[in-house]
Amino acid sequence: MLPDKDGPAVGGGQGSPEGEDPSVALFREYLRLKTVHPDPDYDSALRFLDRIAEELELPMKKIEICPGRVVSIMTWEGTKPTLKSVLLNSHTDVVPVYQEHWKYDAFSAIKDAEGNIYARGSQDMKSVTIQYIQAVRRLKAQRWKPTRTVHLMFVPDEEVGGHKGMEAFVTHPEFQKLNIGFALDEGLANPGEAFTVFYGERNPWWITVHCPGSPGHGSRFVENTAAEKLRQVINSFLDFREKEKHRLNTSECFTLGDVTTVNLTMVRGGVAYNVIPAEMDVSFDLRIPPAVNLQEFEKQIKQWCKDAGDDVTYEFAQKHMNQNVTSTAENDPWWSSFSTACKS
Repeated sequence: MLPDKDGPAVGGGQGSPEGEDPSVALFREYLRLKTVHPDPDYDSALRFLDRIAEELELPMKKIEICPGRVVSIMTWEGTKPTLKSVLLNSHTDVVPVYQEHWKYDAFSAIKDAEGNIYARGSQDMKSVTIQYIQAVRRLKAQRWKPTRTVHLMFVPDEEVGGHKGMEAFVTHPEFQKLNIGFALDEGLANPGEAFTVFYGERNPWWITVHCPGSPGHGSRFVENTAAEKLRQVINSFLDFREKEKHRLNTSECFTLGDVTTVNLTMVRGGVAYNVIPAEMDVSFDLRIPPAVNLQEFEKQIKQWCKDAGDDVTYEFAQKHMNQNVTSTAENDPWWSSFSTACKS
């Protein structure tokens, strides 16, 4: 096999299948690590990252911010390390798998004859992790040195809210020491030659609605049941979902990021076939665009709960309220630098 065009060390230290780009081989190796919830194998990811840091000749710092939850940071020191640094952030965990719905094993990283790779976490977000690593590898192979220090950070638990990952780490003294001026994070790989840039993010709201009601025997028409309230709540959320879906499908200007997505993700309640439950819960995953008035939207949720009946309440497992967006004005220093680099 011929060496990679950027030098023999560009693709990583492990052997690659004959004819396969070393970057692709490294990507597939990373995909085979079962960092899947509810029990991610973070130790395997740490070993993988240790090896990469050694290959790149970058120091690695590990901070255990919660038991079994480690933030790993590779640091490429710049020629002017007092300047604000650049952060390339990614998460190591992936969401659970319904294996019966997969064409191939979700952690085998099978590549078919067309070059398609099948694996959980390929888009979210292990492909981006490898892009970061390989970009640094190639720049170092060219003897290029950054002016600003570049940190590659790998965090756990993003897929379950980040409470034991980034959320905890931003309050840690080690985070402040990074002196971050700008960060790149999660995105999507583009199958074409264009760079897809996301300059804002929808706020995720994970909400559970509690529906109490009158319990009783399953043989009777009991009034004011939890299930009746639950049905009303579900109808309100899913009717709104249909309206947003219609807005997306009928507008030539809108993309997914311009509308609020609503998905019912969990329903809980009941103990037996013949017992009417005293309470039922339903959970939703909402993603709300930056342009939406979040206070008004929560008022709408309150009204849906009120309409469903007495004592219907809700609570948030996650409620992001940051509606800042990155400037894409032509005179913005960041955007000007980034867009110019993409054209070169």
